[in-house]
Amino acid sequence: MHIATKSSKIDITLEKDTKSISQKISDHLSKGDIVFLYGEIGVGKSTFIKHLINFLQSKSNQKKTEIPSPTFNIIYEYKIDKLVIQHYDLYRVKSELELKNIGIFENQKDSLILVEWPEIIKEKPKNIIELNFNYEENLTKRSLVISSNYKKEIFNEFK
Repeated sequence: MHIATKSSKIDITLEKDTKSISQKISDHLSKGDIVFLYGEIGVGKSTFIKHLINFLQSKSNQKKTEIPSPTFNIIYEYKIDKLVIQHYDLYRVKSELELKNIGIFENQKDSLILVEWPEIIKEKPKNIIELNFNYEENLTKRSLVISSNYKKEIFNEFK
């Protein structure tokens, strides 16, 4: 049985801090990984993903592209060398049937899957990385807590 490891609160109030954290985490992500991003509207989930994908593009000598939130499209897909990134936003998904029709985990082994608003997913995959974005101090500050039951090396970055 895997035991989840959890980081302490990481301050991401400044966008440069969110960018830095996304770059550190991107070094540990690969094909087959699933990242769930939790948090209220505007807390930094899409910004985190934008920096993460742009960093992976730069690392592969690809031009940085615009990374919009897929709130209305539900999914955007990016190809970086041999890595396919599927960026889901489930905010508008209202039922499990809708979720099944999306086929969110069908290409799990071949893709890096990033999921905003994963609360609707009842059966979580076993090996996920969870990022919990929070507002602090009357919405003036933001924090991030990372937890995972299998990518423990991520936590060495934040000691």
